[in-house]
Amino acid sequence: MYDFSFQFPDYIMLQATFLVDALKRELKARGITYADLATRIGMSEASIKRMFSHKNFTLQRLDEILQATGIDFRDIALGANDESRLISELTHEQEREIIGNTRLFVVAVSVLNQLTVEQILETYQLTEAEVVKHLVRLDRLGFLELLPNNRVKLLVSRTFRWIPNGPIQTHFREQAYGDFLASRFDHENEMLRLVNVMLSKQSIAALLERMKQVAREFSQRHQEDARLPFEERFSISFLLAARPWMPETFQTLLRPAPSPTASTRTVRRK
Repeated sequence: MYDFSFQFPDYIMLQATFLVDALKRELKARGITYADLATRIGMSEASIKRMFSHKNFTLQRLDEILQATGIDFRDIALGANDESRLISELTHEQEREIIGNTRLFVVAVSVLNQLTVEQILETYQLTEAEVVKHLVRLDRLGFLELLPNNRVKLLVSRTFRWIPNGPIQTHFREQAYGDFLASRFDHENEMLRLVNVMLSKQSIAALLERMKQVAREFSQRHQEDARLPFEERFSISFLLAARPWMPETFQTLLRPAPSPTASTRTVRRK
């Protein structure tokens, strides 16, 4: 009996993901919503959303979408190729430089949030010369490309993240976490839930994977809402955390674990 099953290599699946992302960007650029697309190809809007969310397309379905929207396959192929060359992380040296200059950091985060130079100037006490100076530096770091008329093209991928335990995450852990949690979390658009449970390793793994999915959805909605007018978008920070933990007051009441020697003596007495 021969096994004829075949699994695409990881790099091919990655390119397919880039292709779907490029198609989504092209649809946005043309003002074609999921509802519009559903009408054009005779599917429900829910099915369209699910198809894009799972990135699960047949070649026939892709061809239907391209024909219904007038999109050239070469355009999304080029867009996918560009995405594959974008950076998903900075180096430690680059992060140290950015976090070491508050104004540079503000400009970098603003650009990640797709603010224009004008919107940065409206939001922060920075001069246009300062903003442009920092954009030039971010351009040299490979974080973005500064275009004519101070327009910006980000050179980071949709999976971009700060280095785990790197300079920027360390900065937030040491300085910003306390400030972030210094709230009653009872206002509009605020929520805090602390849940202490005992679970199996399998359940913990499943819930951690779900948390990763929620984080990806948060990032995806950021990308989708980027085309909305600036005044319709609001800053919100999202913190997901999970680890084995017990309040210190509980820990002080724990019984000491029996030593291996004590356990051996007990067994021998039996």
